[in-house]
Amino acid sequence: MIVLIVGRDASQSEGVESALSDLGVDWKIKFVADASAALSYAQANPIEVVVAEMRPIGMEGTALLDRVKSHHPEAARIMLLDETEESQAMRALSSAHRLLNKPLRAEELLEAVEGISELHEILNSPELKAAVGKLDKLPPPPKLYLALTRALDDPNVSPASLATLIQQDPAMAAKVLRLCNSAYFSGGRTITDIRTAVIRLGQQILRRMVLATEVFADSTNSKVDRDAMRRRALLSSQLASKLLAGSSSELAGTAALLAEVGMLLPGVKILNKDGELEGEGPHYAEAGAYILGMWGLPMPIVEAVANHQQPGRSNARGFWVPGAVHVARALIAQQPLDENYLSQVGMADKLPAWQKLAEDLLGAEE
Repeated sequence: MIVLIVGRDASQSEGVESALSDLGVDWKIKFVADASAALSYAQANPIEVVVAEMRPIGMEGTALLDRVKSHHPEAARIMLLDETEESQAMRALSSAHRLLNKPLRAEELLEAVEGISELHEILNSPELKAAVGKLDKLPPPPKLYLALTRALDDPNVSPASLATLIQQDPAMAAKVLRLCNSAYFSGGRTITDIRTAVIRLGQQILRRMVLATEVFADSTNSKVDRDAMRRRALLSSQLASKLLAGSSSELAGTAALLAEVGMLLPGVKILNKDGELEGEGPHYAEAGAYILGMWGLPMPIVEAVANHQQPGRSNARGFWVPGAVHVARALIAQQPLDENYLSQVGMADKLPAWQKLAEDLLGAEE
């Protein structure tokens, strides 16, 4: 396997290669300091993994990963961030499959590459592709959500610009105002304009609310109670976002919102009222992850949706987005948790506190 690392610190290359060798991994590491050399190497060699820092010499890391993708679409794309670049995490995920801490550690690189490869195997399953390919109608990409996400990639975007986007869809604008004036957000003061509503809700809640409205607006599966699904999705999203910190919180919230999106499709196995799978075809979680991958959503969200019922299947060694989504969805839906998984990742002692959070959210809805 050829691994291309793009960054300013050449000393990390030898250390990573040596550590991988100690782990029994025989990968060829190619280190380059600038983007032009990286692109030349990528054009001439069958690279399978590319790792870039956020600002290598000559080009933004996101632009570099996008360029490499055009030559090697199946390559695992990884972005390195340091503590000062945390605010760039969501923007980086528009181009990268995974984010890793800088400086790069061999163990984390190996874990990330194995996870990406495993997910590719799941989503490239001939059976899954054939089943989804037979559907007459697929859920359309959430256009307003994707436009909102692109706008929020700009750290200088103004509330007025976001309000202009929302106002392009009058029905969405009405829902935003309704939510903003609910008891949870209003603070006793009525809001009548979208710009003020955007400020009050905040970017994360606004983005998830738009996503939920678009995704659950229609269903091609008549067996699904969309209202109940939307309620579970919103509550699971709120809970999941509380279980992780930083950019991982936003990933978990969005992934939990979308965990059941596959049940909107006909011809998939779905959960009945007892929480048991029924029906023929692919598992709804894998079908949902496939759709999200087609929409171009970040890979950690796709992976979490695919594995939310079996979080142990993820290669992440610790408690991360798949685990948070599993816990949040199970507690909100009042279904069994994988307690063996929680013990393995050292989070079993957190369960009572998480159950209390879930009870509070459910109680506030009654």
